[in-house]
Amino acid sequence: MSGELEGRLVESRVSLSPAALSELYEQGYFGRPRGKGLELSLVEAAYLLDRSRIRILSEGGELDFPALFQRASSLEKGFEFRYVVYKDLRERGYYVQPGRPDFRVYPRGGRPGKSPAEFYVLVISERMPLPLQDIMQPVRMAGQMRKRLMLAIVDEESDITFYEAREKSMVGLMTEEEAGGRATLLEDRVVLWEREASQRLHEIGFYGKSVGERLQLSLVESAYLLDKGLLSLVDRSGRELDRESFAARARQIEADFDLKYRVYSDLREKKMVVKTGFKFGSHFRVYKQVHGPEKVPHSDYLVHTLPADHIFLPPVLSRAVRLAHSVRKSMIFAYPLEGEDRMVSYLEIKRLKP
Repeated sequence: MSGELEGRLVESRVSLSPAALSELYEQGYFGRPRGKGLELSLVEAAYLLDRSRIRILSEGGELDFPALFQRASSLEKGFEFRYVVYKDLRERGYYVQPGRPDFRVYPRGGRPGKSPAEFYVLVISERMPLPLQDIMQPVRMAGQMRKRLMLAIVDEESDITFYEAREKSMVGLMTEEEAGGRATLLEDRVVLWEREASQRLHEIGFYGKSVGERLQLSLVESAYLLDKGLLSLVDRSGRELDRESFAARARQIEADFDLKYRVYSDLREKKMVVKTGFKFGSHFRVYKQVHGPEKVPHSDYLVHTLPADHIFLPPVLSRAVRLAHSVRKSMIFAYPLEGEDRMVSYLEIKRLKP
């Protein structure tokens, strides 16, 4: 190897001579020009060292790959995961540069300085708890910069699963609801007894489940219809239930009733049909449009409600996205926005093949 490609480790960067500019930066877009030379991040330096493209010196002498890797791991938290992802993307033929949150990836045929990056990359260990807001911050940053956010989750065998995360605008095509009637709160569900009212709500808005000539409604459906003035409610003794007394009963039955209702009502206001997603392990399955109970299409989304301070466990996240993918639906995580009246934000996460 030419001595011109000799670098020196200084803190968390490797500095190389001007000769490296033409061989490493201009041909492979490694590093950043600094003064008359080239400066590499630790992950770039480790990648090039492993390929015998450079030599690296430190105060204690020359560093081989294991020595540099261990040094870098002690200097940068999560270095080993970022290295695995960087190496994988480079070997797929992408130009990759360090940046926020972890990397920028350029499209095939593109390159730094000639075309904008396509992806921002967030690297995650499968064992690392992941706060929802740690995803949403780079999601919003990517959206503002007209980029896509790639989540790269590294498992214990250093295999990588790639996902794309983005904010999702939820819009449906349903028409206005028809008035219902008088219903009764039983143990943990509501029954509308009137045949014609049951038929209207089910056929026009696809509310509830028909049980003979009656309509069985979920708690969130009932609360929404109450709020819209389309339903009146009594308990089993015939006592009238207003919205607040019904909500108090619902909270006793379902601890996360308020959170689920906030998302349910927001989706209904967006002209979507919302049904239970229990069989898919989520709170709701959601349709853009249903033309009637006899012509029910496959649902478009699985929606799971979360508090704004939710912390994901990557294996749980992976299972949810994989299940949605296997049944040809999009996985959506919905959460209330803090300090904004009734506003809900939607995060879509889907499998990605770079």
